[in-house]
This record gives sequence, structure tokens and C-alpha cells, in this order.
Amino acid sequence: MSTIATSLNAGYLASLSQSQRQAFLSSLSNDEARFLLNDWRFWARPEQLPPLGEWRVWLVMAGRGFGKTRTGAEWVREQVRHGHSLVNLIGATADDARDIMVEGESGILAICPPEERPEYVVSKRQLKWPNGAKSLIFTADEPERLRGKQHSKLWCDELASWRYQREAWDQAMFGLRLGINPQVVVTTTPKPTKVIKDLLEMSKVEGGTYRVVVTGGSTYDNRANLAPAFVQEIVQRYEGTRLGQQELYARLLEDVPGALWNRDLLEQTRVAKMPALKRVGVAIDPAVTATEDSDETGIIVGGVGEDGHGYIIQDDSGRYSPEMWAARAIRAYHLYEANAIIAEVNNGGDLVRSVILNSDPRVSYRPVRATRGKYTRAEPVAQLYEQGKIHHVGVLVQLEDQLCSWVPGEKSPDRLDALVWLITEIMNIGAMAGVEYAPSLWD
Repeated sequence: MSTIATSLNAGYLASLSQSQRQAFLSSLSNDEARFLLNDWRFWARPEQLPPLGEWRVWLVMAGRGFGKTRTGAEWVREQVRHGHSLVNLIGATADDARDIMVEGESGILAICPPEERPEYVVSKRQLKWPNGAKSLIFTADEPERLRGKQHSKLWCDELASWRYQREAWDQAMFGLRLGINPQVVVTTTPKPTKVIKDLLEMSKVEGGTYRVVVTGGSTYDNRANLAPAFVQEIVQRYEGTRLGQQELYARLLEDVPGALWNRDLLEQTRVAKMPALKRVGVAIDPAVTATEDSDETGIIVGGVGEDGHGYIIQDDSGRYSPEMWAARAIRAYHLYEANAIIAEVNNGGDLVRSVILNSDPRVSYRPVRATRGKYTRAEPVAQLYEQGKIHHVGVLVQLEDQLCSWVPGEKSPDRLDALVWLITEIMNIGAMAGVEYAPSLWD
């Protein structure tokens, strides 16, 4: 590679006039051009390159479209090229690990030139690199699979969204012990979970053997490489909102004054496992329409354990057509052997009932009707959390975001509404919460 080529980066090249850029590119040989095309250190922005000095954890907290996935994938590629083996991957779910980290547009297979591209052995959940290195692929929703596994380097994607965050992270750290300088890169949207907060606190400590370095940036840092339609959509949706501070600018959102729930409360009551359940419900807060601008349909699954406490076990909410949300609710109903599907009948009750029962007449359908305002319904549910009687099984990120950001008086979001319907029913607090119900189903 020529001296001039290695001394430049893409930012400097972009600052040149068109004639200067053309002169530079014309001066390159075919080998130099090919090298430059695949040289991440040429194309990367400074905040996408590994920190200088010694570190154990590099935490990349960034907004949507920043280039987090590309940063992680290129770091893995570089570590393998430097001779490290067992440069392993952990995704939030098995689908995320495959669809984003490995096969995604910015994933490992896409960013590697042909001579460096690994073979993806799906059945073994591993990548086999041309130089003989291996990368094992794990999913954070199976933390037990990490037990006893060892890593020399590790890429953890979307740590803040891991379901069993503490358990999976701890097991990963126990296995990070191969080689003379084991390291982990975490690429994630910032969320104020306990593990993320712990890492941020550790980043303030100078020296030591467990140095944490935090970098990142906003969506706008990578605007030149994003489709205009994406930028327009993401800006229209989030700019000027509190959530936009997190999703666009990668700022860690703290608790909202006046909210009925807070992060510490959810963390204190969180569990990794639950007892046998004696009754289970699937609650739906259906959206009235099914367009791109529609609200999501809240679908929350939970039950009451033998200890009398409530356990929230799944959030399957999303933007669905009526047929789609009915199918997902019915699937959860059978999967968890639920007693009933619970749905509000104040608005669109006949539609909800007909869509569900037409899809599966065997389902036990449970209509509920609100007789008081949303604050009145939500307050006794929040009190059960404060009494330590409601537990989230693992981390339910989007649900928890809504719980901790909703202030009474504002429009209540879909996941929160479904949760309130669910707990009101399975815990038999309908009279207190201003809901008409028949307790015989749950007795």
C-alpha cells in the first residue's frame, strides 16, 4: 500500500474536491484499490475504532443507524486476522445472532472480503474462518449454554435488550479467560438496566485489570451512509421526544418524575425463574387500525405462582393486523396453557371477540370492562409491584420502558395497558381497579 493511501482516511478524502479525489483514486493500483475498499480503519469514523491503551470492556452505546453492528463485526474480523481463535458472539436471541450479527447487511459475512469470509455452520452455531480460527455463536436467552465456555475475544450485541441480562453477562465474563488479553466489545442502544449502569460506573474507575471504556454517538453521526427515507422516518418518529434522546442521541434515560414505576423497583423484584403457575392469562390491548402509523397491539402473558405472586413471562406486543395479533395471542394461550385470553370490551369488544373465536373456537375468551380511569386502574397494579408481589421473569425491555416513562394524565401506551388488564384479572383486584370481572374463572 502506498504511503499516501495509508495516511488518509475516508473523512479526509471526502473533504477533497472532486478533481483531487479523482486524482488520488486514479493513482492507486488494482491491489491498492482492493486493499482500500476492505480497510475498515480507512472507512471508519474515529468513534468506531477500538480505544487506545489497555481495556477489558469496550462499551459502544449509540443511536439507531450509528453503525454499531458494523463496528462489532469489523472488530471480530480484525481479531481473527490477528491470529485469535474463539472470537465468539452473543446475540440477544438466536434470530438476532443469525440475522444481524452473522447474516445482516452489516454482519460478519457481508463485511468480509471473499478471502477472509468464514463458513457459517448453522447446525453447530459457529463460524469457521479460513485461517483455522473459530467463532462460537451464543444467544443470551440461553445463559446456561454459556456455562463453561471459554472466549479469547467476545462481541456482545444489544446487551441492554438481553432477556436474562445478569445471568448471561456473568457467564460470559466467567469464560473470558483465554489468551494474554481477553476482551469484550458491547454494541448496544443505551437503556438504564443494572448491567449497563454497572459498566458505566466501572468506566469511571481509573486503572485496574477490568478497565471499561465507553464510546458512541448519535444517529446523525452516520447520516451520510443512511437512506434518506430511514432518516426521515426515524427523525419524524423520535426527534423532539424523550425517547428520541435514547434512540437518536444515545443518552441514558433515567426515571421520570411522577411515573408509577421506576427502574430500581423493577430490578428489585426481577427473577430469573418462576414457580409453577396455578393460573395464567394472555392480555390483549388491540390497536383499532393496522397501518404503519397505528399504535401497537399490547400482548402480555403472565400468571400467578403457587406463592400467590404474579409473574410476567412474555411481551409479544407489536404492530399487527387483527388476524396477526389474534394468532399470536392464541399461540401464547396454548403454549402457556392459559386459562383465558383477556381483552377490553369498551372499544371494539365485538371485533376482538369475533376475531379470536373465529380463529380458534376452543379459546376461553375473557371480556373485561373499565368503569374508572386509567390512573385508577394502574395504581393498584403499581402498588402490587411496590409490595414485591409482581415479578418480571428476565428483562422485558420495551414493556419496562413504557412502565417507567408513563406519567398519569398522559395517553397510556399499549404494553402498559395490556399489563394492567392482565394483573388486574389474574390477581383478582378488579373491584379495586375499577374493572368489571367475574372472579369465578380464577378461583
